[in-house]
Amino acid sequence: MMAEPEPILVVMALELEDQGRFRERGVEVLYTGVGKVNAAYRLTRRLAEERAHGRTPLVLNLGTAGSRVYPTGALVACRRFAQRDMDVSGLGLPVGRTPFEDAIPDELEFPEVLSALVHATCGSGDRFEAHSAALPWDVVDMEAYALAKVCWLEKVPFACAKFVTDGADGTAAGDWQSNLAHAAQDFVTLYAWLLSHRATAR
Repeated sequence: MMAEPEPILVVMALELEDQGRFRERGVEVLYTGVGKVNAAYRLTRRLAEERAHGRTPLVLNLGTAGSRVYPTGALVACRRFAQRDMDVSGLGLPVGRTPFEDAIPDELEFPEVLSALVHATCGSGDRFEAHSAALPWDVVDMEAYALAKVCWLEKVPFACAKFVTDGADGTAAGDWQSNLAHAAQDFVTLYAWLLSHRATAR
């Protein structure tokens, strides 16, 4: 008899990115707030609660992102994550590397879960990208790396999908807001696909 798959913990930064779609379907979402510190704190606390009840969920991060690689409206699966605003180049380290953490890779990578989507690398930082000249990641956001690092350290399965709302350029703020409803619809569709896919794989 096959074991039941682990429960899914949907994690998003803001209720705005949800647009009430998951609540309508009775799906609980952990909203972390904006930025890496909030994301790490909220998820760490929730995972401790889950473990106290003997559960280790699949953490599914759904959120919006900017991109200069994928067009607005694209939904991509992120499997590699970098901390784009960790800059200790003054000590001779490459951007993205945390000093004195030699056992942790600069980019965190996770197994494929969302096989229906194209794969992308995600650079996370505590800045809404709108004007940077160069972005060496496929998509940029403000939380995914922190969530990924918590899961990597805690040995918790992690999957992530980002809806490209903007080009991380001068019109990013307005584009982000105008595409939230489209993102929310794609998120619930992907969630339904994941449930179905896991059911058929048992």
